[in-house]
Amino acid sequence: MPAIPLPPAARALLVALLLPLSALGQSLLASKPDATVVQSEQARAELIAHAPDGVAPGKPVWVGLQLTHAPEWHTYWKNSGDSGLPTELQWTLPPGVSAGDIAWPTPRKFPIGTLANYGYDGTVVLPVPLTVAPGFTGSELEVRLQASWLVCRKECIPEEGSFVLRLPAQGSTALHGAAFEAAFAAAPKDQPAQGSQASPAQGSLGVALAGLPATWRGQKLEFFPETPGLIEPGAAWSQQWDGDRWQAQVPLSPYRSESPATLQLVVARANPPGQGAGSAGVRVEVPVQGTWPAAAATPNAALPEALQSALDANATRTGSGGGSSASSLTLGAALLGALLGGLILNLMPCVFPVLAIKVVAFARQSGDRRAHRANGLAYTAGVVLSFLALGALLLALRAAGEQLGWGFQLQSPAVVAALAVLFTLIGLNLAGLFEIGQVLPSRVASLQARNPTADAFLTGVLATAIASPCTAPFMGASLGLAVGLPAAQALAVFGALGLGMALPYLLASWVPGVARLLPRPGPWMDTFRHLMAFPMFATVVWLLWVLGQQSGIDGAAALLMLLVVLALLVWALGLRGKSRALMASLSVAGLVWLGWSIGPHVTRLQEASGTAGQPVPTSVAGLSWQTWSPQAQADLVAQGRPVFVDFTAAWCVTCQYNKRTTLADSAVLTDAAQKNVALLRADWTRRDPAVTAALASLGRNGVPVYAIYRQGQPTQVLSEILSVEEVRAALGRL
Repeated sequence: MPAIPLPPAARALLVALLLPLSALGQSLLASKPDATVVQSEQARAELIAHAPDGVAPGKPVWVGLQLTHAPEWHTYWKNSGDSGLPTELQWTLPPGVSAGDIAWPTPRKFPIGTLANYGYDGTVVLPVPLTVAPGFTGSELEVRLQASWLVCRKECIPEEGSFVLRLPAQGSTALHGAAFEAAFAAAPKDQPAQGSQASPAQGSLGVALAGLPATWRGQKLEFFPETPGLIEPGAAWSQQWDGDRWQAQVPLSPYRSESPATLQLVVARANPPGQGAGSAGVRVEVPVQGTWPAAAATPNAALPEALQSALDANATRTGSGGGSSASSLTLGAALLGALLGGLILNLMPCVFPVLAIKVVAFARQSGDRRAHRANGLAYTAGVVLSFLALGALLLALRAAGEQLGWGFQLQSPAVVAALAVLFTLIGLNLAGLFEIGQVLPSRVASLQARNPTADAFLTGVLATAIASPCTAPFMGASLGLAVGLPAAQALAVFGALGLGMALPYLLASWVPGVARLLPRPGPWMDTFRHLMAFPMFATVVWLLWVLGQQSGIDGAAALLMLLVVLALLVWALGLRGKSRALMASLSVAGLVWLGWSIGPHVTRLQEASGTAGQPVPTSVAGLSWQTWSPQAQADLVAQGRPVFVDFTAAWCVTCQYNKRTTLADSAVLTDAAQKNVALLRADWTRRDPAVTAALASLGRNGVPVYAIYRQGQPTQVLSEILSVEEVRAALGRL
């Protein structure tokens, strides 16, 4: 009988007892309690309102997010330019009240090397009109906003906030009237085409505008298309005045995804003084004359054009572990790579705790060949079906527009906390703190003996949950290809990965020669079982560390306290008499209190490993790890510097091993310093669409990934498990 500590019924009961954990998980995912102001070192965000005549049908009611940026930081317009993301506002309003679109002020242009972005610095208000329907009643209007914005300097930090504001229906709300008036004044004014036109050609877009303000004549203007990806914002372009007609030739992006029949443009005076929004522009909807040239294959929209060009400079990627690019892989090669990667996954640190369970289970079944085979099939089914389910969920979320990759589930603090609870329970059971028969009625506890195949199946599910964050050799390219294949072929790759991971156990259960190599049952099993509790607890320590990277020290401490109370609960359930009921009740009350009292006050930290946008020094003077961003990488490559990028995550054990060994080796760091290599660390601990996009451009869909970029040279993709010799050899070729 397998030594799975918790049978299905036991797991169901413990889940019921641990319902407060869901409240803790939700609080960890939340940004902050509702407020009108959210403050960070990069920006201050405030929900403000302007209702000078009160809240009533037909009266002007405006709300808006006011962003005050720290010096050198900016957020983005509706078309962010070469990179970045526009600010998003999601409103929750009472019945009878609806929100319109953002009345975007005219943006500024922020050149960064050969790139350019469109957005705002200083202080800016993004106003939104509210429409109050006839029949609206109530003494006040409650406005709730969930906002997200990307604030950038050379690095970028995603921020978000939950806001609530209550406006009195009677009386005036006009405290921020001046801020709204400034936003209205900076908004572009709609202007009829009046003979204006746009003429696309190969490599350029000609624009001729008539009827622009007379005071603009002879001045340099700036050009902001509302359609993203249409032009190359940072490239050189020409403009001139022909009387009262302004003409321009703007570089056309070969990778544009749209060929519109009309062009929505905002034009304004170039380089206005001050900060905040740009000078008030005009918005013109220009008809397109002629035919758009054919567009090239679209690169990933989350990467700047210069970065994409550097990545695609040569189609062949070299490196001792990277192999050829994913595009050159056939489906058969991907299936083979997934099968081999699944086999190697059994040797990754993520899977060690589950290996201990399987060793004990196989030893106990050594005399029952039929049960051995049945459990081998059940374990294989659990692994393969779990990989298929994870793959299907990943593909579905990506099809819905989410930028996710392999191991995405451990980007959720709630999932990390749930796994920590599960491994704590397993460790306590292995250590002998409680037995199933002590905490459950005998009829329920006997389900484990009657359903050993179900336990084997659940072991496969558990193994997949723990192994999925790892990316073994041969897995990276296969998974990178899988996410771009049709669904049926992609799921075949995920299935092959699961089959590879389960294959050793399937062979051991069906091939007598393999089974004979396994240890025989004996007294050693009790000692071994108790010993295996410690790998479980070590896994809990790792999960707590991951949660600390995601949610800060408060989140890790709250979960640790919950685990202590959970241990008290399972101990109390093993007592007899009145003390059992008393201690168990106190423990459950403690879990409820932790979930609903401590949890909502937990705040998140934005960055892992103490970066927070700051350099991480190395043992070599003058050399440090910098925070990765598409702009930073593109700038460094354009300067002619080699760039080494470490795509990592706190929940990736292999990443942390490489970080503390090979990537911290003094010889490697000395070579990097001598070659003037820039070290960038792309942290994927929490969901980051830019990192996902960069991985996809390398044909990868999980971490670790190590890549060396150099201007005019093929990108080198190194192996997942780094050695000092491999990295030094790659640096020596620069």
